[in-house]
Amino acid sequence: MEKREYIRNRRLLSAKLIEARESTGLTQKQVAETGIITQSELSKLENSSRRVDFLCLLELAELYKQPITYFVPEKK
Repeated sequence: MEKREYIRNRRLLSAKLIEARESTGLTQKQVAETGIITQSELSKLENSSRRVDFLCLLELAELYKQPITYFVPEKK
């Protein structure tokens, strides 16, 4: 994967994480209170400054009531 595509995919994932969280009406603080991830780590994920752990992504997908495929960028 080219660096440009990698960066694009990270940004898309971050946008999807924000969109999914906001669609459930949750704040970062409320997500952190579940114990899945700290507020600081979630902020870094949503700002593309931290890689997402797959198991964490599974838990967030469940919390946000989204299939895991929601967070996977579509192939062109």
